[in-house]
Amino acid sequence: MTADIQKIPRKFLPEDFTVTTWDKLEPYFKELLERPLNAKSDLEKWLKDISELEAVVSEDACWRQINMTCDTENKALEEAFTFFCMHIQPHIQPYADKLNRKLLESPLSKELDEKKYFTYLRNIRKSIELFREANVPIQAEMAVLQQQFGVISGKMTVNVKGQEYTLQQASKFLEDHDRKLREEVYRKINERRLQDKNELNNLFNSLVEKRDRIAKNAGFENFRDYKFRDLGRFDYTKEDCYQFHEAVKQHVLPLVSLIYENKRARLGVDTLRPWDIEAEPAGIEPLHPFTNGEDLLKKTISCFTKLRPFFAECLVRMDKMKRLDLDSRKGKAPGGYNCPLPETGAPFIFMNAAGQTSDVTTMVHEGGHAVHSFLAHPLELSAFKEYPMEIAEVASMAMELFSMEHWDVFFSNANDLSRARLKELEKVITIFPWIATIDKFQHWIYEYPNHTEDERTEKWMEILNDYSSSVIDFSGLDEYRKIGWQRQLHLFEVPFYYIEYGIAQLGAIGLWMQFKKNKEKALDNYIKALSLGGTKTLPELYEAAGLKFNFAPERIRELMEFVKNEMITLEEK
Repeated sequence: MTADIQKIPRKFLPEDFTVTTWDKLEPYFKELLERPLNAKSDLEKWLKDISELEAVVSEDACWRQINMTCDTENKALEEAFTFFCMHIQPHIQPYADKLNRKLLESPLSKELDEKKYFTYLRNIRKSIELFREANVPIQAEMAVLQQQFGVISGKMTVNVKGQEYTLQQASKFLEDHDRKLREEVYRKINERRLQDKNELNNLFNSLVEKRDRIAKNAGFENFRDYKFRDLGRFDYTKEDCYQFHEAVKQHVLPLVSLIYENKRARLGVDTLRPWDIEAEPAGIEPLHPFTNGEDLLKKTISCFTKLRPFFAECLVRMDKMKRLDLDSRKGKAPGGYNCPLPETGAPFIFMNAAGQTSDVTTMVHEGGHAVHSFLAHPLELSAFKEYPMEIAEVASMAMELFSMEHWDVFFSNANDLSRARLKELEKVITIFPWIATIDKFQHWIYEYPNHTEDERTEKWMEILNDYSSSVIDFSGLDEYRKIGWQRQLHLFEVPFYYIEYGIAQLGAIGLWMQFKKNKEKALDNYIKALSLGGTKTLPELYEAAGLKFNFAPERIRELMEFVKNEMITLEEK
């Protein structure tokens, strides 16, 4: 196994070819469509050429998006991305559909190794089922619209102590022991969000309307049902999601309340307010795990080296290839991501580090995704590397938990190390109610796409209150809470991609249980599963990792008990 990742040599397109206009790209699609397929070897060569073309086009599109999120104020970068969405991608989709049909209509497709191509052909059939010519221009408009969330959010800054900060940078003050400062910053952040409330509402209204149209054009009752198919959710249903929502309420929320009650007692306050959640008691300094992005990377490489040298080599390789943008700054889109780049192989990590423990979590999380990209890169076809999100997030979330073993590189003091680990486990548990909230909200949004903004707010507050701990006092903060959903990037950019975090968190905890018993075996299982990319079904990928694909209430209860006991052990240290 090596992290010395190599760009796939081109055999179909010229080495110096770059995506500029549709006129220059179309001949390659045309050639593939018109090429005669007379033998199984012809078909396999044809599939490899399609894969090469897909990789080149996908990597170009990814770079356009990466460049734009790194600098949302650069109009030229935004225009380059928009040009691709409006003038290249819409032409590709009809050709992709025709190529899919050509594959399935060829008698030679029956000669393909059923085991090797099962998930690939299943996805092809799904794509044919969903494709509608009428949706192509709507999807192009939507791709451009979705990126406006980052543009709007990237401009949000607040002034604290006479200095301007992005909202990500300002959030570090919520860890300060000065309660007045915490409240001031909390209110400033939320007041700033309120300023763009209408703009984000209008953007979301437009997206919901377009998504609903796409679903109806494809013959679905609503966008939720369409998106479940589109996301390839072959192994679970909407009813399983409802069961997950209820299980979180039943088995996780009581534990969340216990965590917050302990926090309230530690802080010595009568009531716990939202600006107290990240705080430390007076006399205890907030954790300072690193100084800047460069320091964060150096320490993460050291941490990964101790875990498995290969993991660290992936980050070193990415650094050499300039595939990292870690520090928060004005004009940069919010959030963090790992973007696979299918032709050159090494992905790109984007995040907004501001010196907090949560940034360490983000870095090792995205590092887990990066390792997944490296492990899947040698697979033969681009489509084989397109793994389901429910396993992709196991890659990242398990890495968070594995890496804690070596967090001493970030926290040299034993007490600080225990605090950081405890904070991570608290996050593992407290994220579940938010996942259930966002997912349940999306089901309602698209079941009732003609809702008014007032109805949306009312439903949001109903669901939010259902999954909020009674330990936290939110009184007087309703105006802020009403727009809480607007900070969730996924609702705008990747609809219905959120419950995956909950399903995968359960898988990650399962892998961590293995790790606690036998570290090397757990890491071997992790690598084995990730190396399969998307060539197996979701239950098979989980099985390769030594897990069962199971998020039933009883399994959730068992895993929560395990994490609770681990937290008790840390608290006793």
